[in-house]
Amino acid sequence: MEELVLKTRSCRRFYEDYAIGMEILRDLVDLARLSASGANLQPLKYLLCNQPRKNALIFPQLGWAGYLKDWPGPSAGERPSAYIIVLGDQTITKNFGCDHGIASQSILLGATGLGLAGCIIASVKRDPLHQEVSIPDHLEILHVIALGKPKEKIVIDPLGPDGNIKYWRIKNRSITCRKERWKRSYYR
Repeated sequence: MEELVLKTRSCRRFYEDYAIGMEILRDLVDLARLSASGANLQPLKYLLCNQPRKNALIFPQLGWAGYLKDWPGPSAGERPSAYIIVLGDQTITKNFGCDHGIASQSILLGATGLGLAGCIIASVKRDPLHQEVSIPDHLEILHVIALGKPKEKIVIDPLGPDGNIKYWRIKNRSITCRKERWKRSYYR
């Protein structure tokens, strides 16, 4: 499990032409369905997309890397080949707690196990995305998971004495680096 968690990093560049079948997307969402849910309400719904035409509607509604200010996101040919839009059904509850985080981590762990990668994106232009893909009003967009075959390598470096946790890219290479925040995260 530790190895799978270590391999599951936010990836933002993909082989766009690598197709991810709808069956794989359904299997990944099934992992989310089997994950913990507050009061077992299971208020999450998922919009699955693996069609280039619809992907092209989703892509411009997403913010890609807050720390990489000069990077508008992956260029054509490096964009995700699939998306899972994670939705909260407000007819079930108005408070989704941490359900969408737990569910999305399960999805990403499953994707990593299949040799795929992804990124949970919370920087979303929600109103335009609602309209572009015709999401009913009672479903709140919580975040979007971008998925694909990874085209970059993610490296984890130890946190330096300056405490800087920002990720960065190595110029002219498909490598993104991030800092390890803690050696161990527990309280004695």
